[in-house]
Amino acid sequence: MRTRPAGIGDVNADWMGSLPSKLSAMPLKYLAVPGSHDSFTFWVDVHAPVGPDQKAYVKYLATMFSVLAKKVMVKWSMTQNLTFREQLDAGIRYFDLRVSAKPGEPGNEIYFIHGLFGHKVRDGLLEISSFLGRHKKEVVFLDFNHYYAMDAEHHVYLIRMLQEVFGSKLCSDCAVESVTLNYLWEKKYQVIVFYHHPSAQGIPVMWPGNKIPAPWANTTEPNKLIKFLDTTLKERNKQGSFHVTQAILTPTVNTVAKGLVWGLRDYLVEKNLPVIMSWVQTQRPGADGVNIITSDFVELTDFANIVIKLNNLLLSDPERKAR
Repeated sequence: MRTRPAGIGDVNADWMGSLPSKLSAMPLKYLAVPGSHDSFTFWVDVHAPVGPDQKAYVKYLATMFSVLAKKVMVKWSMTQNLTFREQLDAGIRYFDLRVSAKPGEPGNEIYFIHGLFGHKVRDGLLEISSFLGRHKKEVVFLDFNHYYAMDAEHHVYLIRMLQEVFGSKLCSDCAVESVTLNYLWEKKYQVIVFYHHPSAQGIPVMWPGNKIPAPWANTTEPNKLIKFLDTTLKERNKQGSFHVTQAILTPTVNTVAKGLVWGLRDYLVEKNLPVIMSWVQTQRPGADGVNIITSDFVELTDFANIVIKLNNLLLSDPERKAR
């Protein structure tokens, strides 16, 4: 049985429901919300084929050096240690989701994917739904933004699955400015699904991807990342949408080659997190500030608490709220 990492509890399991009334009446796009990057990578299947999201040379190496190559891939594919339940208990409310069918597998089953296949999507959704059933005032963002090896039937299957699992908890697409926690609680909505694919057009409970831009710095250098995040935050107010600040570094082929045996966490993430988190702590939510912030390995720092506490700044700065 998998043990919960030390220091992880359910201290933030009800943080949205505990916010002051001034904040629950404010558009959700103005609040600071903690999220995770590649949220599902706490487990990947080393026995399954390499995923269709990988380049040809990676697939070739995995074929030539099967077990060894996949052990290396696990170290660079995993960006989270906590399960969905543990992330939710810790306060994470935004999930970055990449999905794929398995080429050649009969039926329409869909799996999470990041280099290697993860759990079945249905299992993850059921875990999230179970949490929401126990925490009626908590709301999650599910951002389905990458799809692999999926045809029209797979998309129909996945959209239907989302409707079956969450049912009346699904919030219908509407003006972002009108979405407050009070509005969601009144309607008993707890899930906002973003579906970045034309298959979802015309389905009211599937929000389009352009309502949640997530600019990506694509760099290994924390200083370049911070400059990029500052620049994109200045532009967010024009977009009339939710906004994801990806406070993450992205390894290059050279990075992986140099840190082959260490992996993403040991070689790139841990040593750079203090700089990134220092930047996060200086941010402010609001119309021209941060909204959703994502991180790798959310348990390595007090990430969720730090982001949630940024909302207190909205209570002490009435001018900022009104902007």
